[in-house]
Amino acid sequence: MKINFRPYPLQLKHTFAVATCTRTSTPDVLVELEHDGTTGYGEASMPPYLGETTDSVCRFLAQADLSPFRDPMQTDEILSYIDGIAPGNCAAKASLDIALHDLQGKIVGQTTREMLATRHNLPDEWASDAPLATTYTIGIDSEDVVRQKVREVAGQFRRLKIKVGVPGDHELVQAIRHETDLPLTVDANQGWTDREKALDEINWLASVGCIMVEQPLPKHNLTDLAWLTARSPLPIVADESVQRLADVARLADSFSGINIKLMKCTGLNEAAKMIHEAKRVGLKVMLGCMTETSCAVSAAAQLSRYADFADLDGNLLIANDPFEGMKIADGYISLNDLPGIGVKPIGQ
Repeated sequence: MKINFRPYPLQLKHTFAVATCTRTSTPDVLVELEHDGTTGYGEASMPPYLGETTDSVCRFLAQADLSPFRDPMQTDEILSYIDGIAPGNCAAKASLDIALHDLQGKIVGQTTREMLATRHNLPDEWASDAPLATTYTIGIDSEDVVRQKVREVAGQFRRLKIKVGVPGDHELVQAIRHETDLPLTVDANQGWTDREKALDEINWLASVGCIMVEQPLPKHNLTDLAWLTARSPLPIVADESVQRLADVARLADSFSGINIKLMKCTGLNEAAKMIHEAKRVGLKVMLGCMTETSCAVSAAAQLSRYADFADLDGNLLIANDPFEGMKIADGYISLNDLPGIGVKPIGQ
């Protein structure tokens, strides 16, 4: 197998602001994995807080040598080798994991979701055939801009996601409520520090139609998060507190659910294991993403049957998506039946 890769900065349609940073672009590296004339696609997206850069991803990929693996179906061996190249580098590892799953599906003529269900023994009773709504994220901005964004997208989605945890966030929520009564999910990005005040905020958010809260308190403050989750009228979902499989079980008493992102957990293989563990310990499952192309978003969507919540809108936030794949139809995730992760470069 041969690895090809190239930097591909993602240009955002709007300036994107959260409690911790503001940006107009996101560094990204596109990956191709070739074997006997078949190509699998992957990517590494690197928002600032992950600590990876274009240079670090390219260095990692340059070290990866998959030529000794003659059979692309050696999933465990290949991914174990990739994970052992260097610690960290989760987005870089995810790019190869996604490309490998895409390649495997194309070789055997199956969708990645079919292969993952079989390989990881994900039972049918964990899956839902009902369509899953994805949120559309509204970043922190002026009230006028927020209202404009909501007017642009409210008719296309069943849920919106908003960023809070900064001064003036009540006004932003009220601005949204002037435009729509759609259910809202809330991401505080660790923006609150006091558990009593956080509970007051959550009670208020519940009163204005919010249905879930992500990461209200700092990620290591599990004692206060457990206190808050026990008293919250809304599900509390871990984001920054959870990264890989080893984190899941220890969070069972502190959260209602976990947000699984391929760029944090090294890809689809580990994401499927995290779903298995979350179901075992009674945690809800959310599938999230970074600012990404349709490649990584479509890969994550292959696991959407097992999710309680989805925030798979990263490709909709960029102006230069080079792929087509998963669609959003009337606010719901709509997957195609192409083999692999279901993407193809635009124009092919």
